Parts: sequence; structure tokens; C-alpha cells
Amino acid sequence: MIRVKIPATSANLGPGFDCLGMALQLHNTITVEPEQPFQITLTGSYHDGIPVDESNLVWQTMCRFWELLHYPTPSVALTLENNIPPSRGLGSSSAAIVGGLVAANTLAGSPYSKYELLQVANALEGHPDNVTPALYGGVTLSIPTNGGMLPRVLSQEPNLKAVVVIPNTLLSTSKARGILPPSVSRKDAVFNISHVGLLIEAFIREEYSLLKEGMRDVLHQNQRAMLIHGLLETLEAALEAGAYGAALSGSGPTLLALTKPELEQNVAQSMLDIFKNHDVRAQAYVLCIDSKGAQVI
Repeated sequence: MIRVKIPATSANLGPGFDCLGMALQLHNTITVEPEQPFQITLTGSYHDGIPVDESNLVWQTMCRFWELLHYPTPSVALTLENNIPPSRGLGSSSAAIVGGLVAANTLAGSPYSKYELLQVANALEGHPDNVTPALYGGVTLSIPTNGGMLPRVLSQEPNLKAVVVIPNTLLSTSKARGILPPSVSRKDAVFNISHVGLLIEAFIREEYSLLKEGMRDVLHQNQRAMLIHGLLETLEAALEAGAYGAALSGSGPTLLALTKPELEQNVAQSMLDIFKNHDVRAQAYVLCIDSKGAQVI
């Protein structure tokens, strides 16, 4: 039997569109039982919309990996414990892809390194901002190079709490990307580039007071505000309650606030109150940063 634990992730962290991400201590688990009739069993908090046939993303990912290796597809039974909410901006699809790759690699005798698995995961997902922290843990930067995607861990275990506030609405990545303009102005590009630099400094130097400015963005958050009622007000409420910084988590609708440990409950309640004023039902989680990434347990 093989068990793989995969963390939720928050992408972008504001200005780091498609390149910055953070792993969070909310996990899905994949259990693989070899030499069993094919079957997928769902457990955990989320079942709706997750297929239990061969179209399941975890299983499809495993099969694609074995095809790359020319490894015979084995007969296995899968148990998928799903605790990461789907279509909420917390990397549920990346967790499925990364978990499937790690499980399939382990079953095949681990021929691929973590770096090689990242290249496959990036090709399958289409962007690395979630898959890199899901594999490596911590706060990560993904750099496209001629030789492949280069992962850098900026901070393995920052002394922060992550408040994630999850509205009770679904938002697909394709819809959230579809409202973005096909090009951006030079002014906006320079703004985001400079703020990504500041964000990187904040994590490397552990100067978290820089996060308030560093997590500002002009490329996607304002544009996506029309899809998430109260988005900008809720981010501002987090800052007023003492959060170091706040941003949309991935493509949303979840919002992320990073704070010192003693302020997390105040930050969470302030954000929930604003959503309530907009008649948006939401729930809040206070999570630590996951320092390990996907693990075989």
C-alpha cells in the first residue's frame, strides 16, 4: 500500500501571477492498493463533482506518467481523501496532479526525481504556481527557462499564519482567466515586477512588514472583483485588522491573508464580516505554512 499526502496551495500571492505560490497545511491523501480490481473510493469533506471512474484526474495523471515510462498500467484500488475544496483557488487540481504523479512514480520504483516530476506536473497543469509548492512545500518561485521550469524555495517555513476565507461559491480557473485582458500596459507590468521583487525580499529577509505593499497587484485582482462580491473591501478589512498582507488566492474566490499568529482570529472575523455585509456566505480556516510538500507516508 502507498499513501501520499498533498498540501493545498495558494498561488500568485498578489503580484506573482503564475510564478509565486505557497503550500498550506490542509491536505488531500491518496491511498493506492496494488494488485486490486480498479476502483476509486472517495472520503473526506468533498465528493461532489469528483468522478470515480477512469476520467478521475488523479487516475488520468497516474496513467499518463506510466505511459511516459512505458510502464504497464497496473490494476489498483484508489482511496481519495479530499479535504481541499475544489474550484475555490486552493490548488485542488494541482494536488490531484502532483499526488497522482508522486503515487505513480513510487509504484514504479521512483525513477523520477522531484525536479523531473515538476516538469511533468507543469506540462499537465499548464502553469507552475500551484504545482511547485505542492511538490516542494513552503513559499516558492517558479522560473521558466530553456531547460525547463526552475523551482526556488524562498522560505521553507515562514513564521506566519495563513487565514483563508472561502466563499460558498465556485469559480473555475478558466472563467477567472477569461475575464483578463490579453495584454497589459508597460506601467502595469513594471508595477507588478517591482512588487514581486519586494515580496521576494519580504520572505527571504523575514521582513513581513513588507508584505502589505509587496502583495499589491494590478494585473488580475481588480479585474476579478466583478466575480467575487466584496473582494477588495474584504482584503482591506484584513489589513485594517492587522494582517501583514492580503490577496486573492489563485484565481479565487478564496482570499488569503498572512498575519502574525496572535492576530489570526481577529483577521478572520473581520474578513467574514465584510462578506456577510455583501450577503456572501463564507468560512474561514487558519492554517500554518506546509514546509514539506507532497510526501509518501
